[in-house]
Order: sequence, then C-alpha cells, then structure tokens
Amino acid sequence: MGLALAGAALVALAVLLPDKAEAQFGMRGGPLGVAQFAVGHVIGMSRLRHSRMAARGSRYRSAALRAQDPRGAERGQPSNPTILRAALSAQAALSGWRGGRRPQGWWRHPDGSYGWAGPVFWPFAHDELTNTVVYGDTTGLSLYGYGDIYAAIFAPYAATELAAYTAPQGRRARKIPSAQNICDASDPAGFPVDRIAATVQPNELQRSALDDLNAAWLDARDSIRATCPEQAPATALERLGLMRERIEAMIKATDRVAPPLAKFEGLLDNNQKTKLDGLARERQAALAAAQRKDAQAASACAADSDPRYDEKLQRQYEQLVQQQWPAADIASTLKLDEIARARLEVLQDTTLRTMETLSPCPSKAAETPQARLAAVKARLQTMLQAVSGVTDALDDFEADLSDEQKAGFEAIGPKRGA
Repeated sequence: MGLALAGAALVALAVLLPDKAEAQFGMRGGPLGVAQFAVGHVIGMSRLRHSRMAARGSRYRSAALRAQDPRGAERGQPSNPTILRAALSAQAALSGWRGGRRPQGWWRHPDGSYGWAGPVFWPFAHDELTNTVVYGDTTGLSLYGYGDIYAAIFAPYAATELAAYTAPQGRRARKIPSAQNICDASDPAGFPVDRIAATVQPNELQRSALDDLNAAWLDARDSIRATCPEQAPATALERLGLMRERIEAMIKATDRVAPPLAKFEGLLDNNQKTKLDGLARERQAALAAAQRKDAQAASACAADSDPRYDEKLQRQYEQLVQQQWPAADIASTLKLDEIARARLEVLQDTTLRTMETLSPCPSKAAETPQARLAAVKARLQTMLQAVSGVTDALDDFEADLSDEQKAGFEAIGPKRGA
C-alpha cells in the first residue's frame, strides 16, 4: 500500500508548488509582541519553504523522482525521505479536497507536507519520531502547531469530502485513500535497525538490546496507528479531540521506547556512541548543504532587531489578519450576542498564543538519541497543553450557541476554502 501511495504521489507533484507562498491562516487582535513573533515566522517559514522545496516545480519534481527511484543509490543519489513524506501527505490531503483539482491547500506546512490529510491528523507521526530521534532532523516536528489547530477549527474539507476517506472504498480508492490506508503508510522507511547495526557493529548483547528497541518502536507505531479515525470527525471539537488523542499516543510512544533506547545506548562504548550520533550529524550536514543553495534560508528563522523591521512586521500583521481570521463573518453569520463575542475573542487570543508557544522554527537537535527523545516528548507535551487550551476556549464559545449557530460555524471553513 505504501508503494501504491508513493506512485500516486507523483501525480501530486505537478500541482504541489504555487508561484508564490500563501498565508491564509491567522488571527485578529492579541498583543503586539505576539503579533510580531507570528508574522516574523510566517515570513521566515515562507522563505524556508522555498528553500526546502527548491522553489520551482522542475527542480522539485526531479528531486522527488530521484527520492522514489530505487536505482538512485546506484547513481550516487540516495533517497530523500523528507521529500517522499511531503509528497505522500500532499497526495493524501488533496485527493479528497475538491476532488484534488485545487493546486494546493492553505493548511499545507512550509515544507510541502500536510498536518491534516483528510480526517487524519499527523499522518506521518511515527515516521516523524524516527526522523527526529535517530537522525536529529527537527524540522518536520517543529512545523506542527498553530496552523494545524487553526485547520481543526476551520476545517477546509466539506462533510462529503471527509466522508470519502472513511466510506467503503471502491473505484474511488484509486483517487482517495482511506484513512486506514493513510495510517498504514505512515512509516515508509521503518525503524532503521539495519543501518544502526551497520553503523555501530554491535556485539551479541548489544544486538539483542537493539532488537528489543526495534520491537518497542514497532509497538509504539502500532499504538499510534490505533488512533486512526474510523469515522471522520464532524465538528471542530471532535477534530481537536482527535488531535489530543494522537498527541497523547505519541507521548506514550516516547515513554514506550525510552527504556530500551537507554539500555541500548548504555551498552555501547564511546566509539560506538560517537558513530551512532554521527547519523544525526550526517543528516544535519545534508540539510545545511541543501539550505545553502538558497541565501534566504540562513535567515529564515532569524530575528531582526531593527526597529524599522518591527514596524514593518506590524503593518504586515495588520494586513494579514484582515483576510485571515473571519471574526466579522462569524459574528454576522451567527448573530452573536455580547457574551458570545467576548468568548470568541478569548478563543482567538488563545489560538493566537499557540504561535508563541509552538514556534515553527526548528530547534537545534540534542547530541544523543536519548536527549532528542526527551526533547520530542517536551514538545509534544507543550503541544498537548496548547490544544487542550484551545479546546476549552472553543467549548466555552459554543456552550450557549444554538444548533443552527453551531452548524453555521462549521460551514465557515469549507466556505472559505472553496
């Protein structure tokens, strides 16, 4: 099934790249400091997207084709799991959205991947853990945050589009993968047990510990897959609930692999540990080399202390939010009273704060797999807290709304994505 999706992903490559970056999610109001932070990263991550996606279709397509060509290694062109993962999630996310006719989705991550693929949140959750812990690539993990929460509140999919992912699959399965298929394909590379073994050359005792670690990793993968939705979440509260469930499963997964990882590392000598840590250094060197091809990438997430830059950010923020958070549309469509309007402002501010607590800029990877696993867990816990806060604010906002008002609220997302 993973190979089938990989083949289908090639179709998506032709429609993945826009001529210019889109920023179609944001908030109204909030402290100026948070506003500057948010817009700074929107601008920065837009640059990063162009760097990582090679900015134009022909270069990106050729890179993706090499990533999926098994003969690439023979020509000195190793596969690129980052590009493959982005292509797979894009194909899954866009296949059911307006029949896949639109060139892109506004809820796309800056690297071209998607945090929501139909009804599935974090489609490559387990693969992301492997990528971060083993290879020290924190980029994909860092991109999960505000945009995904916003997409949960204002889902871009209509009910019929979401139903296609969980309905009995017939001919449409060739175009729209089921939610279960998306989850089954969430770990295309698997845990790199063979590569680790080849790197550290373990003795018999160490190999046994490595096998135990591999088994724990597979158990963790299965526990995350178990949260794959059988039915499409129909409301914003249900989508946020799914986010919480998936994040909680990932946190439990980190707890599951922590003891065998510590045992395996503890059995290695210093030379073996250096070689194991070298896997992450190799990945970081490759990423740095790719980013150097775009001069803008170096400053993508760098803060500019120039006061004039702060003023520019403020103007750009004010311009962006006018077209992003549909506060006026919500208030007029739902005919909110003063209490509901106040609760809506709380919801806005709470969601906006997640921009600050969940920075999209990749953090520097820790030196060892154990330390990186701890950092992943901390990030996930912060994310869970942010999603829980937004859930509480949304629950308060909807508490006194009528069924008609709730239906009107749910219709805003698909309407804005049309």
